[in-house]
Amino acid sequence: MAAEKNKYTILISKEEISRRVTVLSEQISSEYAGKEILLICTLKGAVIFASDLARSIKVPCELGFVKAKSYSGDQTTGRVDISFEDVPDIKGRHIIIAEDIIDTGLTLKKLSEYFLAKEPASMKICALLDKPSRRKVDIKADYVGFKIEDHFVVGYGLDHNEKYRNLPFIAKLEL
Repeated sequence: MAAEKNKYTILISKEEISRRVTVLSEQISSEYAGKEILLICTLKGAVIFASDLARSIKVPCELGFVKAKSYSGDQTTGRVDISFEDVPDIKGRHIIIAEDIIDTGLTLKKLSEYFLAKEPASMKICALLDKPSRRKVDIKADYVGFKIEDHFVVGYGLDHNEKYRNLPFIAKLEL
């Protein structure tokens, strides 16, 4: 069987990502000065972003993880499957959901409803990428790395059939 021959075009460089993660972490550190936060990473796509963000945040920061899946290949399934197995108790805590990309918004809507029902002290969303043209529900991030057009993107944790996550930049994938 021949190897997959997708081509990609770099949209956001490694350096641009690094600078933006620094800015986001400075905003978060300033807003949460004197407090502790629980950074909840959505697996698998946000793991690289959340790791870099957590290392840059200057306030005490615990990590939690949820596994969310709403895509098959390059198509949304219209359904969101989420596993909450690795999330500590959030009642009374300041939580920030670290998301790789806001596309339809369905995943974040489901996550937000779940976490708000657990009575956190506060809840915010930090997304590396925001694709507002694809939104199906009204949801916005409190912190956004980059707004992008309606492209299928890979790299820096985002994948196509589990490939390309390791690219150090964000690229538009030619399907």
